[in-house]
Amino acid sequence: MTDRRADHPHHGPENHGPENHGPEQYEQHEHRHGWWGRIADVFASHSHDATDAVDSELETSQLGVRTLVISFAVLAVTAVVQLAVVLLSGSVALLGDTLHNFADALTAVPLGVAFTLGRRAPTRRFTYGYGRAEDLAGLVVVLLITASSALAAYAAIRRLLHPEPVSYLGFVAAAAVIGFAGNELVARYRIQVGRRIGSAALVADGLHARTDGLTSLAVLLGAGGVALGFRLADPIIGLVITVAILAVLRQAAREVFARLLDAVDPALVDRVEQVVRATPGVRDVGQVRVRWIGHALRAECDIVVDETLSLVAAHHIADETEHRLLHDIRRLTSAIVHADPYATDPQAHHELSGHHRPGWR
Repeated sequence: MTDRRADHPHHGPENHGPENHGPEQYEQHEHRHGWWGRIADVFASHSHDATDAVDSELETSQLGVRTLVISFAVLAVTAVVQLAVVLLSGSVALLGDTLHNFADALTAVPLGVAFTLGRRAPTRRFTYGYGRAEDLAGLVVVLLITASSALAAYAAIRRLLHPEPVSYLGFVAAAAVIGFAGNELVARYRIQVGRRIGSAALVADGLHARTDGLTSLAVLLGAGGVALGFRLADPIIGLVITVAILAVLRQAAREVFARLLDAVDPALVDRVEQVVRATPGVRDVGQVRVRWIGHALRAECDIVVDETLSLVAAHHIADETEHRLLHDIRRLTSAIVHADPYATDPQAHHELSGHHRPGWR
């Protein structure tokens, strides 16, 4: 059996509204609480239902680009304000935080390119489209996080070896608070939208922004230490910031590399199998494969049907299986269902091609 979406134009995410989707345990939803949440709601969608997904691939790309534009603007303003205070005060801790904010703002560029490229239709050369560009952009995000942490570490170590006074501590403290506010707002927005559209790169970028917000609070501690007469508090906090960034780097790298290796949440595979098994006429489920391409899911699965069925009847069951998957699995844009006739030995109907399959005995 092959992908029959061309034969059934109503099959596809653009025609499957949120009312057709049940709640998915495998997809996380971040509830917004408190005044930070209310501020984030100004920029984000006003829907609070985890099943209210944007279903069109084009619309998700547009939503991703809009998220990047808004977050870039917020972080750029935050970083410029902090840079002015860095030049005024000479705070190396604030310098590290500013570098992270500039790096986080710059990650919008490769992600924006990836979302725009992902809108292109598949070609004879790129038959699956350009969704992988988004995952490659996630690598760029990881590299930018790495570079910003290295620069912050260098500045902090240099200041430890060659101490210099920090002035205008009140401005440094104010800049730290501004840095926290801007980053936390952007983090909530990026993570919420990234999870909503299934973008690992955007979630990783949101995690980066969240850590930058926390490091801004560390700058506030450094300013307090200097005010109390401990001059080394500023570069020490700079090193603490570097360690915190390395922690988020590890988490972001795991998400991005897992996506590049086609990793998915096992609960998602379980959900696909449940939908397939519940389809009338399906006697058993064989191999199931699910993968992300950008922020869209593709699935391949083998089903077992009664061996006495005609080709038309078996095709109908496979078609119904695909139809249910496209309706019930969020972010799924394509499903290829292969029907095998029932046999005591499942390998009996694959004597010609079976030895090419992994795990074939």
